Amino acid sequence: MKKFQRSLSSLALFFLLLLPAIGAKPVSDDFINDTVRQHLAADAIVKGGDIDVQVKDGVVTLKGAVHEQKQKDKAERIAKKVGGVKSVVNDLKIAKP
Repeated sequence: MKKFQRSLSSLALFFLLLLPAIGAKPVSDDFINDTVRQHLAADAIVKGGDIDVQVKDGVVTLKGAVHEQKQKDKAERIAKKVGGVKSVVNDLKIAKP
């Protein structure tokens, strides 16, 4: 009887962990684009950079120019944290003002 209860509990736990993955809706490229732009604009370090965001199948490409390496690095980190992003191509150039 205890073996059956353990098996049933394990099975229930498995399905509880699996449900979010099954029910998860894919995130659209437009949503990713908007979210990345908003996060970049809100960040004190990246703000002020001339950054173009392009998204294709969850792959974010950052193009344009920033003033410092830390802005370039931070922009990439911000983009990677957005839900639905599979990878980030950082083509930002550093252009001194």
